[in-house]
Amino acid sequence: MFKKKKITLEYTIEKCSKCGTEVKRKYSDGDVLFSRCSKCTSCDGMMMIEKIFGETLEQ
Repeated sequence: MFKKKKITLEYTIEKCSKCGTEVKRKYSDGDVLFSRCSKCTSCDGMMMIEKIFGETLEQ
């Protein structure tokens, strides 16, 4: 028998403080919770990092 290999993928959730639009993207170095990161594509508000998490997959 062989063991399944586990891989953890890191993600960042960005949320617009004006319209509430959420975007999920891969985590990148330098991401900090509650920091402003970019402009919202739908309302021109500021996107803020709301959540950083990992998902574990088995292969």
